[in-house]
Amino acid sequence: MSRFRVLCAASLLLCASGQTLADAASHAAAAEKFLQVVRADKLTVPVYAQVQQMFARRFAEAKAPQSKQPLLERYQARANTALDKAVGWDKLKPDLVKLYTGTFSESEMKDLLEFYQSPLGQKVLQSMPALTAQSAQITQAALEAAVPEVNKLLEDMQKELGEPKK
Repeated sequence: MSRFRVLCAASLLLCASGQTLADAASHAAAAEKFLQVVRADKLTVPVYAQVQQMFARRFAEAKAPQSKQPLLERYQARANTALDKAVGWDKLKPDLVKLYTGTFSESEMKDLLEFYQSPLGQKVLQSMPALTAQSAQITQAALEAAVPEVNKLLEDMQKELGEPKK
């Protein structure tokens, strides 16, 4: 009789683990679909552009003749290859899937997908970079007004603390 219980328990565990694996797979699939919809694979495009600009700037600073343009392009291509190894989508995707599946349940992932696939969600995706940049400008401008006062407070604190001990 005890063998029967062990077999039943083992079968139950096997079914439960199979369901857990299926749940994890569908959860990961939902996260992958979400990352696709929000175009997460394009997150590093600005990084690539910055690196390309760095090489072009260095090329210009060196006052290299136009005949050396193929040299610049060769190094830019090599830089892209180095970036692909470090931050290519195939490198980032597994960690991003883990991040999103660890943060959002499968049900929440499906709700996010539904939203971002809607016209409003698409508008949010299109508008967010500009809104983020403009928000940063507004914050920076407001912060600049506080800089003189903060600097004065730092000076006052330093005076009260006295000279550093040697």
